[in-house]
Amino acid sequence: MICFISLAGCARSRRMYMSRLRFTLLTIAMSNASGCVLLTAQSPLPDSPAIEKRISILLARMPVEEKIRLIGGTDDFYTQAIPTIGLDRLRMADGPIGVRNWGPSTAYPAGIALAATWDTELAYRVGESLGNDARARGVHFLLGPGVNIYRSPLNGRNMEYFGEDPWLSSRITVAYIRGLQSKGVSATVKHFAANNSEFNRHDSDSIVDERTLHEIYLPAFEAAVREADAGAVMDSYNLINGVHATQNRPLNLFILKKDWGFKGVLMSDWDATYDGVAAANGGLDLEMPYAKFMTPEMILAAIKSGLVSEATLDDKVRRILRIAVRFGWLDRDQRDESIPLLSPASSSTAQDEALESVTLLKNEGRLLPLDLKRQHTFVVLGPNAASSVVGGGGSSHVGPFFSDSILTGISNLVGDRGKVYYIQGLPTTEQLFSATRFDSGEESLFAGDGVDGTPIKRANLDHLNYWRENSRSVNDPSISNDHGQTYLCQMKYVPTRTGQYLLVAAAGNRDRFTIKIDGATLIEQAPHDGAAYPAHVVIPLREGQSLDVEVRYFTQADAPHLGLGFQSVDALLCPADKKIVASADAAIVAVGMNSFYEREGSNRTFGLPWGQNELIRQTAVLNPRTIVDIQAGGAVDTHTWIDHVPALIDSWYGGQSTGAALAQVLFGKSPGGKLPISWERTAEDNPTYAHYNEVSGSSHKILYAEGIFSGYRFYTTEHKDPLFPFGYGLSYTSFELSNLKLLSAPGARQVVVEFDVRNTGSFAGAEVAQVYVSEPSAKIERPVKELKAFSRVLLMPGTRKHVMVTLDEKAFSYYDVTTHAWRMDPGQFVITVGNSSLDERLSGHVDFSH
Repeated sequence: MICFISLAGCARSRRMYMSRLRFTLLTIAMSNASGCVLLTAQSPLPDSPAIEKRISILLARMPVEEKIRLIGGTDDFYTQAIPTIGLDRLRMADGPIGVRNWGPSTAYPAGIALAATWDTELAYRVGESLGNDARARGVHFLLGPGVNIYRSPLNGRNMEYFGEDPWLSSRITVAYIRGLQSKGVSATVKHFAANNSEFNRHDSDSIVDERTLHEIYLPAFEAAVREADAGAVMDSYNLINGVHATQNRPLNLFILKKDWGFKGVLMSDWDATYDGVAAANGGLDLEMPYAKFMTPEMILAAIKSGLVSEATLDDKVRRILRIAVRFGWLDRDQRDESIPLLSPASSSTAQDEALESVTLLKNEGRLLPLDLKRQHTFVVLGPNAASSVVGGGGSSHVGPFFSDSILTGISNLVGDRGKVYYIQGLPTTEQLFSATRFDSGEESLFAGDGVDGTPIKRANLDHLNYWRENSRSVNDPSISNDHGQTYLCQMKYVPTRTGQYLLVAAAGNRDRFTIKIDGATLIEQAPHDGAAYPAHVVIPLREGQSLDVEVRYFTQADAPHLGLGFQSVDALLCPADKKIVASADAAIVAVGMNSFYEREGSNRTFGLPWGQNELIRQTAVLNPRTIVDIQAGGAVDTHTWIDHVPALIDSWYGGQSTGAALAQVLFGKSPGGKLPISWERTAEDNPTYAHYNEVSGSSHKILYAEGIFSGYRFYTTEHKDPLFPFGYGLSYTSFELSNLKLLSAPGARQVVVEFDVRNTGSFAGAEVAQVYVSEPSAKIERPVKELKAFSRVLLMPGTRKHVMVTLDEKAFSYYDVTTHAWRMDPGQFVITVGNSSLDERLSGHVDFSH
């Protein structure tokens, strides 16, 4: 007999009850004589006694050797198959912005772009689309989302994450995971935890206090577990307070599994395990990509000696089996043949995401939108104009079936209604090195480190171009030698014009070099961890005045990987190009980073790559209608040109539809993106500037000395205005916020915040109303304001929407390190509503003194 319970007036309770009822009916109908429950639903089912019973039956059939085999991966992206219990290999794929590993796939905008939409409904759709893409390729675990906090613009993987604020990141995270897992694909939330730098990532030690950890760096992970019931979490490479993440008991066992109740799989990042016994006892369930430390031999010996208990092993196996049973992987083929590899629905979602993420930061004189009825000639120039910059580099980079460049997107939209010109503007680094010619050049090669003794060989040198941006043949330990070799290059360079010149040099990251001009050292590079970005300086030169150029270069690779070149700034644009730029109705300069400059495994610079600032300034001088578009995973240095360009757009990394999305915004679609970061004026303004890098001689310690005062929490508390504040973004229309009401029942520790949003302009557009909380009379040091709710509202001209959000007790709380729990002190709290961290259009207060 099935009893129905009345749940009138509570739609959420009715949905939860019916979901549980359907699950109960399913388990009753599909129970067999042995008590084994066959779960075939595609979306993840809630935990239940039936699921746990099935896991126990499977576990009892596995000898200890099979259990141990299951906790180590195989073939790069699989778990081990256990045929005796009917468990096939479980397939994984790199994420978080596309299913990367198994051929071309939909390339979605970067995580930072999704955060810039402030759109949780869209985040759910993105998750759904990723789930479909994964099912089309038979993928069980998508290795995403990445939810680490944007701490500094220098982190090479910022583009994968959801910005600087834990509340915004949590809301996007929860929606993304729910959408993904609704398709029967497990999310893998990464990288747990305090992984905010790519420099020396295997050895760096994040020193972060308990309160900062809980208020800033853990909330997105907690929401992923508690609210979205994520199937898997991935430990990071770095150490946290002296202990590697993969063996960090306080994080893995006490916080993640005990406090948050995580019942899924905790896996390592690839080769992020460093001690098998410590990892086994520290909460790691699955070592990827294979068992290098938690090997069968090591674990079996540890169990026999009592270093690792069999109960610990059983818990790991239970977790892997629990996910397989919960998601139905034992009872159906994960590959869904009905879903196309090239999915029009996924492409549509990716395009919507790219369009919503475009963020307008400056629009003097209402230069934008461009109007094809009165403007007909456009020039597109810059290093990111003609190439499709889909995303950053590393494991998140997806090879799409198709992609459009900014030039393509603008050309397609303009069509025959106008004329679009393209100017490269900057040579590639390799083109620059090849084009730079030297006189009287000689290259001498010496064995070892130094130029003493007789050279091994000498050769004439008329250009220096051994460097290749994507070269993989150098700095390979398998082909390096112990003593290395030194190149001494001496030559003369004669400028062909008077003016400012770019001096650019590049070499392998493990190489060392010094560049001297007329005896003065201008560029030096020491061996370092990370990518080999070209270094540059700008120097004044005179036409015909010969320069003595000396290069000393040491490498342990089998071949040199060095390049050097000069580029006249005034010659970036030839006379014909300058004429086109000056006469165009608008000039669009596409600059920023790409998958080489911003990537996993290395941090990046705050400054734009060489020559881009000079190109922007030169274009702005020629054309007062210059629009700069930046593609990057975060803020970059704009201080040399920001006051000279009327329009600035951040299109982040827009995935396969970057060009089409930007073109629509340029020519009339009102932008709706809002910054998920604070954009500093200079590198020195960032609160982490003095301590972002490892402390010298400190065993690789990175001090989180800013504590809870990161991002806008720092700027608002210190009354220091950034260039662009968190939450900021312009529109082609205007919005009015009004009628603030704060409702709180007596004795209740929550507040209902109500207000109206009205579109007072002439364009349809989206506004993001942001709700901040502050406690002016706090007994403990707190930021001036903290984001605790937001609502993205899309409105037609002249229309209005009533918004209502609820702030619960935690919205007014801080993490108390004495009780190791969240605490709300009695007092008055101020609630402000605006469209950025600096906007306080509506304000009120609530009193929780009693």
